[in-house]
Amino acid sequence: MSLITNVMDHSLDDGYAEAAARKKADGSGGMPRTLRAKLGLAAGLVLAALVVTVGAAQARVAAPAVAKEREELIDRIEGETSAADRLEESVDTLRDDVSARQREALEKNGDGGRSDLMGVLSGAVEVHGPGVKLVVDDAKEADTGGDGQPRGTSGFSDTGRVRDRDMQRVVNGLWESGAEAVSINGQRLTALSAIRAAGDAILVDNRPLVPPYTVLAVGDGERLSTRFQDSADGLYLHALQENYGIRTAISAADDLKLPAAPSLIVRTAQPITEKGTS
Repeated sequence: MSLITNVMDHSLDDGYAEAAARKKADGSGGMPRTLRAKLGLAAGLVLAALVVTVGAAQARVAAPAVAKEREELIDRIEGETSAADRLEESVDTLRDDVSARQREALEKNGDGGRSDLMGVLSGAVEVHGPGVKLVVDDAKEADTGGDGQPRGTSGFSDTGRVRDRDMQRVVNGLWESGAEAVSINGQRLTALSAIRAAGDAILVDNRPLVPPYTVLAVGDGERLSTRFQDSADGLYLHALQENYGIRTAISAADDLKLPAAPSLIVRTAQPITEKGTS
């Protein structure tokens, strides 16, 4: 009877309670760690899926507006481009009209040939005819020259690159050799043109050029080519090729076409009076 009384007075709940307390103190009580990790991962995946879903929904809502803005921007660009093309055509038409009126006025005075010649020499009119095509390009490995020596202390640090003063000498040599009109990469040169450097770029009338530099010169092709190559500037270009690897190629052409110089402005003009008149 004493055993039954002891079991009744002291139940097993106290032992279970003591064991649970020890597990809790050791950190092993409650939910298992593996289960807690799985639940945390599941919660993170649910949160990520929710964020992606919300983002996709917002993108779907904003897509029509973005597409509309893009179409409007494209329409504006195309409209402005068309307007610029029309203005350019108008400028060309007006330039041709001015040139025609000038020739007409000079022909009345028996001096139409001078007008054509002045238009060619000044770059005011488009020119085509035989001439020379000269291509100048940087060396294949443009870090150092052939002997590793720098070409002076000013200008580009890269001795294998074509510099502004090189192009100046090329153009001046062509003029001196008898060229009637010259262009570089499609830009017509005039008496007011300037070839300068800005950093590592060569500028012609403040417009940057990209190598290779294609120089077109209208004139007596074979004679112009020979005279240029025999001139001091032609020999200078040949020395750049031999010593620094700068690539050059020159050839005579039967028909070259050079555009008129853009935005050519007549700054001053005076009527020509015949000698002997008062």
